[in-house]
Amino acid sequence: MGDFDFDLQLYLRRIGHVPEVEPTIECLKILHFHQLHTIPFENFDIQLNRSIDLTPEVQFRKLIFDSRGGYCFELNGLFLAAIRKAGFDARPLLGRVHVTGEVTGRGHQISLITIDNEPWIADVGFGADTPRCPFPLKINAPITSGAQTIQIIESKEYGFIVQAFKSATWIDLYSFDLGHVCRGDIEYGNYYTATSPNSFFTGARIAVLPTATGYWSLFNNTFTCVEDGKEERAIVEAGDQYMELLEKIFGIKLNTSFDAFREVAN
Repeated sequence: MGDFDFDLQLYLRRIGHVPEVEPTIECLKILHFHQLHTIPFENFDIQLNRSIDLTPEVQFRKLIFDSRGGYCFELNGLFLAAIRKAGFDARPLLGRVHVTGEVTGRGHQISLITIDNEPWIADVGFGADTPRCPFPLKINAPITSGAQTIQIIESKEYGFIVQAFKSATWIDLYSFDLGHVCRGDIEYGNYYTATSPNSFFTGARIAVLPTATGYWSLFNNTFTCVEDGKEERAIVEAGDQYMELLEKIFGIKLNTSFDAFREVAN
């Protein structure tokens, strides 16, 4: 984090959790819940042809002061900084995304937290499939939070794979290992994710915000509301209506016009 002094109280106000924090699993779950439901997953800076700057003070200003969200490197980077400031023993890990069946490079950041000598995984930045709570690093031990059930399995090639139970089957979300991750590893992954024409994030506008019983998502001009297992979709018109929805539903204030976005295929 360099010389940047992370302001934990401002972070807590942003996520709507003002009470004092302590490095316990109960507190970790509370912080995870509040950030996940307050700061949206989104990639609009990429779609506005802006760079994704992970400098701690830039990241803090964007997510805390500017009514913005981000993707995994930003969201989990912020969460990691916050829990470290709160006294947790935590470090970053990098993972490979498996959801399409074609495994990516190490382009997903999560956090490893050790509490009472037990390892836990926390992730607040995986879109609609973001784990709804921190989970212990235990093999073949499904954990359910709300409508989501996830588990970790071992993999000879990839270390550990996080799976979600969907439509009566286990779906691979992402894999990770426990190798040391330095700042340069994160910068490499972030640069590819934000700039490569082969990256999922350079070709579409995306926003996701979990709710108590589901989530809201925006993929280009398609808005999806999933609540209690029921899904509704609607097309959002380009222009002011689109920008108003971003602010009303996701709390995202871009301070620009729709015309500033790069073109995407719907």
